[in-house]
Amino acid sequence: MTVVDETPLVVPEKPVQGRIKCVVWDLDNTLWDGVLLEDGEVTLRPAVAAHIHRLDQMGVLHSIASKNDSDAALEKLREFGLDEMFLHPQINWNAKSESIARIAKALNLGLDAFAFVDDQEFERGEVGHGLPAVTLVDVVDLEEAMARPEFIPRFVTDESAQRRPMYQAQAARDDLESGFVGTNEEFLAGLDMRFTIAPAVRDDLQRAEELTVRTNQLNSTGRTYSYEELDELRESPDHLLLVASLTDRFGSYGKIGLALVEKGETEWRLNMMLMSCRVMSRGVGMVLLNHIMRLAQAAGVSVRADFVETGRNRMMQITYAFAGFREVGRDGVHVVLEADLSTVQPPPPYVQLEIIDEL
Repeated sequence: MTVVDETPLVVPEKPVQGRIKCVVWDLDNTLWDGVLLEDGEVTLRPAVAAHIHRLDQMGVLHSIASKNDSDAALEKLREFGLDEMFLHPQINWNAKSESIARIAKALNLGLDAFAFVDDQEFERGEVGHGLPAVTLVDVVDLEEAMARPEFIPRFVTDESAQRRPMYQAQAARDDLESGFVGTNEEFLAGLDMRFTIAPAVRDDLQRAEELTVRTNQLNSTGRTYSYEELDELRESPDHLLLVASLTDRFGSYGKIGLALVEKGETEWRLNMMLMSCRVMSRGVGMVLLNHIMRLAQAAGVSVRADFVETGRNRMMQITYAFAGFREVGRDGVHVVLEADLSTVQPPPPYVQLEIIDEL
């Protein structure tokens, strides 16, 4: 993942609700009272632990950037029953900006989706200088910060509470892949992936809105849609709103794709196409797109797609190109692409595709 250095941002002028996807915590005098290597015994701060569990249930991830002895700190986290709460913890003597950058790369999230909580002004300053997109929080201001809109998802879905286990399952997949001897296609074939495409129903809409808000790198237009907008489009006879989900032998990835098609008599307009960054490496990026192209082919209509170059969604632009779309119009960063329906690609052989018809 390419990390984009963005305009310095601490508290946005117009906070985006639920923008923070991962909170990175310091340990000494932040997660617990005391300095582990100096005091020996430290005391967990119950209010901090409560926020960690509460946010976890809402789908917000957690990690650690701490200058500490890794073995001692991890043992203390196990003692407190918190070791499973943190993904890709960075407990070392490196600059904390470097640690957070490593976490962002491991989670495949943009830096503007991160908040960093630390008791030391120097450490917050170092992160702010090196990673200006990260939201900085002084632990003494934690209660006030946790009440800000960017820390509160608009919707909490059943899938939200499973986000951390999903990332942990992904880590297990990555571990398996790192030791796998064979081709990438052979590895993917061993995952027993099932890709399901279905028309969106009302129960899908909270997650659908969440996808438009949370997905940046694989969002074709960068636009977000509210629950109410999606519900109206779902019921419109002139639109097709599709949701994609993915499972494999490790478990579910959840709902990972969303497409919005405006259906005209001679042309379908793909107003939005997005995929969760969690499946970037699974070779399924074009499955939903090719399905829409096959539907259009059967309906005898052409397909055009809106694409807005956001600076972060280059991967989605490449996906369109591989699927046979070419540029036919441009107005600044707004691009119009047209599909070549003569060469629609089948699903990759390592994916079992399930299509659920209109409900």
